[in-house]
Amino acid sequence: MHRFLTSAIVLAVALVVAPSQSFAHHVMGGGVPNTLMAGLLSGFGHPIIGIDHLAFIVLVGISAAFMTRRLLTPLAFIAATLIGCTMMIAGAALPYAEVVITASVVLVGGMVVSGRSFPAIWYMVVYGLAGVFHGWAYGESIVGAEPTPVVAYLVGFGLVQYAIALATGWVVLSIAKAAGPDAIRPRLAGAVAAGVGLAFLVENIEAMMF
Repeated sequence: MHRFLTSAIVLAVALVVAPSQSFAHHVMGGGVPNTLMAGLLSGFGHPIIGIDHLAFIVLVGISAAFMTRRLLTPLAFIAATLIGCTMMIAGAALPYAEVVITASVVLVGGMVVSGRSFPAIWYMVVYGLAGVFHGWAYGESIVGAEPTPVVAYLVGFGLVQYAIALATGWVVLSIAKAAGPDAIRPRLAGAVAAGVGLAFLVENIEAMMF
């Protein structure tokens, strides 16, 4: 366990010091998508290039895997991200968005690592609140786009998030079934995601202070 936690910390630090371009919220080279296909591809790419956002989607998949309605639960987060995107497009401002986003990764990561069985409604509330901020941050890349690429972006953005969450859940359930009910691997995956979120959280707080 000690070796794993050390590796998680190293990974988190590496992600923070890596070039910021790797984690940019723009897939189209900084440009606004101007066609249906460009909007769709942009939507597909954004949840993957943003490590803090990707970590949260993975955590959604891990935590939802052990819920009764594992296919429906991730939709709370996805719907909230779409709402957040439209809020950004409409010009709404959300304070401390980056801090809330990274804090949400740490929070859900901690819930997964704890191994405790929290009520599904707790996760869904966190998914919903965090999703608005995650979506708002990613909505920046389509501000000013025409309606067609915006709709295409939202479709791609929602679909790829759902696919990642379901795929993560399937992998976690497969591991748990093979290793027995006391399998630790899903919790270790949660620890890695939480470590990534913590590193970004510290970076964002330092940026605000200095």
